[in-house]
Amino acid sequence: MAKKKGPRQLVKLRSPESGYIYYTEKNRRHNPGRLELRKYDPFVRRHVIFKESR
Repeated sequence: MAKKKGPRQLVKLRSPESGYIYYTEKNRRHNPGRLELRKYDPFVRRHVIFKESR
C-alpha cells in the first residue's frame, strides 16, 4: 500500500496506565505538538488521557 501524501500522519496514542495503544491520524500542519486525547481504555475499563508516542 502506498504512503499518503499531505499533512495527515498516522500517530500512536498510548495509555499511561495500562500501555494500551490507540491509532489515529492527525494534521501536522494544524497540530504540530504532541496530541493528548481522553479515550476509553478497555484494560482499566474507564476513560484515561492517552498521550502521543513516537
